[in-house]
Amino acid sequence: MEFLSSGINVLLIVLGFGLLVCIHELGHFVAAKWAGIRTHAFAIGFGPPIFSWRRGLGFCWGSSETVIVKRCGRSAIQMSDRELKEEGLGETEYSLRWLPLGGFVRMLGQDDLDPAGGGSGPRSFGAASVGRRMVVISAGVVMNVLLAMGCFIIAFSVGVPFEAPVIGEVVPGSPASRAVAVSPDIPAGILPGDSIRTLDGDDINTFVDIQVASAMSIPGSPIQVAVDRPGVSEQLLFSVTPEQSPVSGMLGIGVYPASSLELVDAGMFPQIEELLAEWGLSQQGVGPGWVLRDIGGEPVSNWGELDRATRKADGTPLQTQWSKGSDSVSMELHAAPEWEALRYAHATPETVLGWEEGIGGFVPLVRISRVPQGSINDGVLQGGDVILSCAGVVAPRRRTVRELILSAQGDHVAVRVLRSGNPIDLEMKITRTGLTNRTAKAGVFLGYAWDTPILAAPMDEIEDAGGEIKPTIAAQISDGVLPGSRWISVDGNPIETWTDVWSAMRRVAKSEGSTVDVVFENPTPGREQRQVSLHLNEIERSRIADLQWQPRTPAFCFLPEYVTLSSEGNPLRALKMGATETWRFIELTYLTIDRLIRGSVGVDQLHGPVGIVHLGSKVADRGMTYLIFFLGIISVNLAVLNFLPLPIVDGGMFLYLVYEKFTGHPPPVGFQNAAMLLGLLFIGTAFFVTFYNDIARLIG
Repeated sequence: MEFLSSGINVLLIVLGFGLLVCIHELGHFVAAKWAGIRTHAFAIGFGPPIFSWRRGLGFCWGSSETVIVKRCGRSAIQMSDRELKEEGLGETEYSLRWLPLGGFVRMLGQDDLDPAGGGSGPRSFGAASVGRRMVVISAGVVMNVLLAMGCFIIAFSVGVPFEAPVIGEVVPGSPASRAVAVSPDIPAGILPGDSIRTLDGDDINTFVDIQVASAMSIPGSPIQVAVDRPGVSEQLLFSVTPEQSPVSGMLGIGVYPASSLELVDAGMFPQIEELLAEWGLSQQGVGPGWVLRDIGGEPVSNWGELDRATRKADGTPLQTQWSKGSDSVSMELHAAPEWEALRYAHATPETVLGWEEGIGGFVPLVRISRVPQGSINDGVLQGGDVILSCAGVVAPRRRTVRELILSAQGDHVAVRVLRSGNPIDLEMKITRTGLTNRTAKAGVFLGYAWDTPILAAPMDEIEDAGGEIKPTIAAQISDGVLPGSRWISVDGNPIETWTDVWSAMRRVAKSEGSTVDVVFENPTPGREQRQVSLHLNEIERSRIADLQWQPRTPAFCFLPEYVTLSSEGNPLRALKMGATETWRFIELTYLTIDRLIRGSVGVDQLHGPVGIVHLGSKVADRGMTYLIFFLGIISVNLAVLNFLPLPIVDGGMFLYLVYEKFTGHPPPVGFQNAAMLLGLLFIGTAFFVTFYNDIARLIG
């Protein structure tokens, strides 16, 4: 059924995209008729005709030209207006063709690929006045803009669901986590639960608005973010400088949308069932699609409420009620520690990984969290493998592992992993992807080995929210404590997992203790133990004491929290919303071109026809109104791109007409031919790059 649904979605998008192109061509056709230009054909789709219709003949299987040649000895295109009238035939063949990917209109004397050729006569394209030709050329773009406005009006009349502009998660070390408040009384950082209202003065209605505004910001320039915070009466103002995301490659502030309490399905997040089993939920019968209804008898509706209840419980399991349809389950929901975001000193947006999770500069080993089916390392590495060494580096941090993979020279990297308690030496395979930048990848997901109390290489210094470089608590350990050492005890408490480390250090910090006695066991053959006294200053003690328990089920495991944009049945409001949205996306399309030139939006972010269909098929799952909204966006993009001042597209043809209006003659044929070749080269290159991007996303 899922395959069938996906197939229907793809078909809807293909037909919808074809409709947009067809409407564009319909604009040219109607304008040509108005201008008195002879139109030979108007076709829906490409390829051979399925059937056609012509005045005087009616419907014909295939092309009506075949019937006319048999009857008159020549085609309708070769006949004059007078001859067509004498035969009782219309000048235009209307046809439906086999490939539903758009359409075309054929006018007398107008051929983009042959500026010097084409027919002539009083009703040819070239014989029409410059003003009338301008109308004909621009009519396709106008139709796309009107269609986009119509799509937006229809969508808003019914209501379009969007992810709400509420912060569900802030990436540790991200620009949002370091956001500087305008008021000195407000601590730095945007927090989960904050609702973003404006960005640089522009209203924010959806989470997509946050992403778009961040991506389109000027590189290196701060933006002003106004937020509403639960429990705070006045609106808060922050200054944030977006940075390039290593995941998306675009500028962002490092936030994720707020979530509901309905677990996502495997189609949206393939690892969900694996995680639910790890957390003990699936053993209780809870799976994708189940909803957390109440905590301790109190109803809850979003992940923020779960987060607040977990923090308030301070590690005590929560009594929760889950349901799906008529089924219901009561169970205890355990919490997980909130770890410090340890930001690397002098990290930049280009840094492979700008931060680690841990406590006081102590970082766990890297764990292979998942090896996707079909990965180059499928059958070599396993989910749960803990990396003891990589390319000769003992107990590497997660950033180090990524850097070693990226810098690999051959097709493999030597690793030692801990599997089921036993060390194993393996050859991790390396593959390289990319058209020009052959990036090395291992095809695995990396996490942290929280259940293995072994120390990765400690971080001796970190960068705080204000950009100041400071030594960590871990910098105090003696030279005798080596990377790969095992935690034995903290403040006299035996250690079995990193949660034990967290609990013991937090307990000391909350009691305002200034010293923590720690015992490590070195990985040397003698397994010698070393005791270290760690001293906590006031800032370090406060930072650790402020760490809280958090839900074991993170926000990304639940469906987003939605907000519906609707005109609430008011047709004038729908018209205004449609016009506003159309103009906004026209601006955004031009802004995207500007950011491509500036380099803050990468070429690898561009989508071609395959990508649009793939993305649209996912959009279709969100409902018909969102699909209509998506088609409106594509229609705006078609309008803007078609009116760019490039040869071949309408904008280039319009510029030729402007030149002709001022000089009295069209540009030289040689210039037009050269420009046409350059235009074809540009469009061909753009098609190749976007097609490559689309395929790389599908198979990556």
